Amino acid sequence: FVIASHYQPNQQNREEERRGMNQNNFSHSNVAQSFKVPLIPSLALYLVFALFLFGLAVSLFILVLVHNPLFFLSYLFLFALIAAFLLWNSISFRNNTTILHYLRSLPDADLTVARHGHLVKITGLVSCGNVSLESSYEKVGRCVYTSTLLFECGKLGLKPADVKESCFGWRLAYSERLSTDFYITDKNSGIRAFVKAGPDSRVIPLIKESRLVTTAKNCKVLASHLRKWLRDRNLSSEARLLRLEEGYIKEGSSISVFGILQRSNDVMVVTPPQELISTGCLWKKLLLPVDVDGLILAIPLCVNFGTNSNLEMQQR
Repeated sequence: FVIASHYQPNQQNREEERRGMNQNNFSHSNVAQSFKVPLIPSLALYLVFALFLFGLAVSLFILVLVHNPLFFLSYLFLFALIAAFLLWNSISFRNNTTILHYLRSLPDADLTVARHGHLVKITGLVSCGNVSLESSYEKVGRCVYTSTLLFECGKLGLKPADVKESCFGWRLAYSERLSTDFYITDKNSGIRAFVKAGPDSRVIPLIKESRLVTTAKNCKVLASHLRKWLRDRNLSSEARLLRLEEGYIKEGSSISVFGILQRSNDVMVVTPPQELISTGCLWKKLLLPVDVDGLILAIPLCVNFGTNSNLEMQQR
């Protein structure tokens, strides 16, 4: 996650902070920066680069001395494979693909025999607790998790591009991520468990946002709803290339939760793990291990709801 770069508290944000005992705002916390340990240390990358330069020099020396390109081509092919492997793992790390594959490889826990203090994966229907959330842009109510991301088109130097120019790349300009405590009903046993995803809880939501708004290059005036949304957050409402994405987990959606099970008589509570969890090497996917620190929320593989529909609107 990327913390909001233009976050400024307004009346709505102050109200959310007053209700901080029941919900967690990711847009101005450091939770998002601490839930994943870097996949490949910088020292290891420097070492690989040094070995590449050394091997390149040796292969070029052999090429000049023996006039046989076989060793040189073999070295380039081998290093290309290594570079592709590292690039694949880097992309998977940024997109949470490794964590998602790890979660989906785990079986659902049997809550009738699951023991206190053990890691469990529960898949079932979500219901709200004492506090529910509302999505920021679409105003969808009765949610347990919401995420709204605003991207600006930026050129070199990360300056907003003019609407008449082409986009060289998108940068995250603002983000809102909220979660709250909720209940989940296990699809296998029907047992209901309370999930601590609110205050002081480290949460890893593997929820993909849907694109709602994309402004066109020739857009002169933003839509009134988008302008109001920007002004409410003290963001510039002038016409420019923007992309807004939003996702949420609504009551009644099916999700998977992975955390520590706490049992007290007939009450079951799922809390974030107290220690780092390693995904291990996923060799079938060619993925290196990733350490995660937090409660994992994800949409099951066979389910295509729980986030907003893939609605895309273009303003002209």
